[in-house]
Amino acid sequence: GQIPEPPSCSNCHTRGSMSIVHNRCIFADKQLIKLQETPDSIPEGETPHTVSLLAFDDLVDVARPGDRVEVTGIYRANPLRSNPNQRSVKAIFKNYIDILHFKKTEKGRLGAEDARMNPTSEFHTTFDECDLNNEAVAAQENELIALSRRPDLYAVLTRSLAPSIWELDDVKKGILCQLFGGTNKQFSSNGSGRVRGEINVLLCGDPGTSKSQLLSYVHKLAPRGIYTSGRGSSAVGLTAYVTRDPDSKEAVLESGALVLSDRGVCCIDEFDKMTDHTRSILHEAMEQQTVSVAKAGIICTLNARTSILASANPLESRYNPRLSVVENLQLPPPLLSRFDLIYLVLDKAEEAADRRLARHIVSLYWLERESSASILPLSTVTAYISYARRNIHPTLTDEAAAE
Repeated sequence: GQIPEPPSCSNCHTRGSMSIVHNRCIFADKQLIKLQETPDSIPEGETPHTVSLLAFDDLVDVARPGDRVEVTGIYRANPLRSNPNQRSVKAIFKNYIDILHFKKTEKGRLGAEDARMNPTSEFHTTFDECDLNNEAVAAQENELIALSRRPDLYAVLTRSLAPSIWELDDVKKGILCQLFGGTNKQFSSNGSGRVRGEINVLLCGDPGTSKSQLLSYVHKLAPRGIYTSGRGSSAVGLTAYVTRDPDSKEAVLESGALVLSDRGVCCIDEFDKMTDHTRSILHEAMEQQTVSVAKAGIICTLNARTSILASANPLESRYNPRLSVVENLQLPPPLLSRFDLIYLVLDKAEEAADRRLARHIVSLYWLERESSASILPLSTVTAYISYARRNIHPTLTDEAAAE
């Protein structure tokens, strides 16, 4: 930022005679953060508001882009001069919040966003910020361990994931695998680099088959992530864009949706409506897990270690069984090969199935609906997935490799 200098000497009253001796000064870290309202808290018909935050000293880099936080601070308003040489100020003041404390909010989300971070990194969190004491944490851990010993755990978790959506058990199992995540491998010894552990899932099928509902559910459940639509997305909005810093007037890089979803899930709806130029951006992000930018003299590579959950409609809006899968999707083969799981969600005309679906939809509106014992609460599902991502790191044994 700018350092205000004294306009004149206090002894001889000579103007412009003071200069800063940088080697004898003490400087403090300062960070400008922009906080935006979440979609859940926006009033009807309004756009999300943005407020500027100022972090100093130890609070710098505590919150990363994409985090959902609660901020405690002091609301300040500074006057701005219309002309530096005049004493008159503008009628509109510059508002910002001087931060005193950050708190990451979960509220039903997975709390394992640092599960795969290097423990030697300065951004690695060594404790969980919560209101539970040690006895409650130990009791919750014992409950999760007891849950893991159930023989029907896979089926119970599948039924508990988006229980309001009827059937689609195979799709829910794939989304569960995406939420649990894979194991990242580093082959630095033989120079092979890094093998991604994030799983990419594509849902393709007829309209009205709850594809967008699944995307919305996963977006509310994932620790970090952005929900975007294919028609309203651009290549710059997915990767990064260049803007001017208000203080230094220099070109700075602002993160896009893929970078903000780092170590989370990026949900892309209407994937088939995206332009070819926008879709080509995803090739590098889905395989190398990075986004390379060379704009306005800024050349860098940003991390985009995100799992992509996309939904698309076939070429003629409905799936044509007389055509192959590739002809129905009309997506380029290099992009299709980067999806690990591709599901066809079809709406088959069957009277018995339609009757069961109608009965299920009507049952959602019953005032007194009995809670099924085979469905786990949302808090238990998120706690179990977070515990598994944080503590369970499977390795391949010699016997499993031989089979």
